[in-house]
Amino acid sequence: MDLDLRKLRYFAAVAEHRHFGRAAERLFIAQPVLSRQIKAFEQELECALLIRTTRSVELTAAGKQLHEEAQRILGTVAAAVRRVHDAERGAQRLVVAFSPGLHVSAAIRAFTSGHPDVETDVVPAHWWQADAPLRDGRAQVAYLRQPFDASGLRTIPIGHEPRVACMPSTHPLAHRDELTTADLDGETMLDATNRPMSSIEEKFELIAAGHGIALISLSAARSYSRPDLVHLPVTDIPGAETCLAVAADRREKQLVRDFLEIATATLRSA
Repeated sequence: MDLDLRKLRYFAAVAEHRHFGRAAERLFIAQPVLSRQIKAFEQELECALLIRTTRSVELTAAGKQLHEEAQRILGTVAAAVRRVHDAERGAQRLVVAFSPGLHVSAAIRAFTSGHPDVETDVVPAHWWQADAPLRDGRAQVAYLRQPFDASGLRTIPIGHEPRVACMPSTHPLAHRDELTTADLDGETMLDATNRPMSSIEEKFELIAAGHGIALISLSAARSYSRPDLVHLPVTDIPGAETCLAVAADRREKQLVRDFLEIATATLRSA
């Protein structure tokens, strides 16, 4: 079966917004048309993707899987089209992926100052598959946080950052200044192994709703700060390693080597 990219894009919008009306507005189509397209897509795939109620739209297990796949597929197609247009214009472009909470802007500014003719762009690397933008060609370089599948990648260590326990502000432990792993014994811990999540925003929403506690990097916690959540240092767990990564099986272009050199010095000194 050939996958209909238009319907896939329609589904991705509904999955992102969890609302047909908002998705239709973003796509600039009428809501009834969008509803019919999604139903037709489900019939073609022979599985339910959405659970519809009068107030909300939720993803089925198949829908969550397709949402992950759709983000990768649509991103890959968009990147390929962009590369075609760049080739036609004779333009050079460097795309950098980054893990949630990590800031690569200083490295890009330093690189751009010495390479003003190179166009730069960024793409988020989702925490559950951080290496995907490198493998599917959406990015040439990535600034990532371990752990991720590093097979076939060349990595350059940058540093370490502490991890914190993120919990609702109403949690009994929320008043503490710091925690140990013993304090977390018996708590429900949210991670990808026991609760698949499609985004870090979904993870924070589940935490705020009281579904559990999650260990996350300090930079991610600060980047997604909200008043109904607190994050506390856990003194006896190792920090998360940060690194630059490129695909090892591709011949590195000079601009990629230049960026790696500049970014390594810039990020290590930050």
